[in-house]
Amino acid sequence: MKEGPDSNTGSGARETQAFPGGIKKLEAGALLPDWVVRLDRTAFGAAWKAPADHECLWLIPEVAFARWALIPAAGEAELLRIAVDPAYRGQSLGRVLLEACQRDLAAEGLIRLFLEVRTSNAAAIRLYGACGWQRCGLRSGYYPDGEDAVLFRHGRP
Repeated sequence: MKEGPDSNTGSGARETQAFPGGIKKLEAGALLPDWVVRLDRTAFGAAWKAPADHECLWLIPEVAFARWALIPAAGEAELLRIAVDPAYRGQSLGRVLLEACQRDLAAEGLIRLFLEVRTSNAAAIRLYGACGWQRCGLRSGYYPDGEDAVLFRHGRP
């Protein structure tokens, strides 16, 4: 698997009919576009490497990304990261991207979705609630700084 940045759209990115409006899916093994690496660092303090064999990213090019771990045998997926460039926040792009991911994952038979989010991330918690996610637990001291994580699920239990 290749690692490291790529330019603009990145190899492996493709538009899908399930993602109208320029949302693209970046398959496992593809190089991460430079802008994803920069946004990952901006949003989370450090960038992850190229998607692992069981991961995919959905992109609004130059603006936002969502990174998922896929578990097809169980019909499950976990949202690992979602980020919108600060210059584009407040335009519902996070919701557009999350809802597109949910539709595409369901079309692939991945109907049980999960995520963790910091208890202090009120904007993300509102987004997940607006997109039909339900709180299903709490991980005490989950993050390195000791903050708790709220667990969410979407789809059939």
